Amino acid sequence: MVMGTAIDLLKNELPVDAESAVLSGDVRTGLVLVDIVNGFCTVGAGPLAPTVPDKQISKMVDESTKLARIFCEKKWPVFAFLDTHHPDVPEPPYPPHCIAGTDEAKLVPDLQWLENESNVTLRCKGCIDGFLGSFDKDGSNVFVDWVTKHQIEDILVVGICTDICVLDFVCSVLSARNRGLLTPLKNVIVYSGACATYDLPPHVANGIPGALAHPQELMHHVGLYMAKGRGAKVVSEVSFASATKG
Repeated sequence: MVMGTAIDLLKNELPVDAESAVLSGDVRTGLVLVDIVNGFCTVGAGPLAPTVPDKQISKMVDESTKLARIFCEKKWPVFAFLDTHHPDVPEPPYPPHCIAGTDEAKLVPDLQWLENESNVTLRCKGCIDGFLGSFDKDGSNVFVDWVTKHQIEDILVVGICTDICVLDFVCSVLSARNRGLLTPLKNVIVYSGACATYDLPPHVANGIPGALAHPQELMHHVGLYMAKGRGAKVVSEVSFASATKG
């Protein structure tokens, strides 16, 4: 009850998602899917996967899948990050997860069809921040090249975790945009209903040495608020309209 009261107070004091987004062909828009892989989303798939069905994560997968299908039907550009790690390169403070070549590092079953879509770019990343994870050894950046190639003005960002990989990516992209590195990108839109994070309540964390409590609803809201504070547009609804340009 105390936690519920705290979350309600936080949402009232720090609102984030009263806006909506209407997408049309008038503005070149790309969809970015962040780490919607088995290792974070499929029950029992790994050490960082949910241990029981999770409503917030299930909704995120459903909403992201719906958006991906619409974007692919329209042949609009889609960029999907897949968290993928080599076993000899740790990522503290997290345990080994989403190891390359395992099912953990694969897209969830509902999204595996994206691998065969011509408008989709897949990027395996070995770090939390997908923007940094898009750099190749020659200094080029796959995400920057994607924005440039498709002349993307807006990106719609969805995925997991709201307050970790999604937030870090959004912050880096906004900084890169502000520095003129992502022309012609203008807006970063985060759809709250298609984002999710994990749940580690305080009473559970207290029994795990070194663990930090991570109440799901609270941290999801904090992630969205931080993204908004950095300049992202956080929306609670996404719809599509026909282009008006002739």
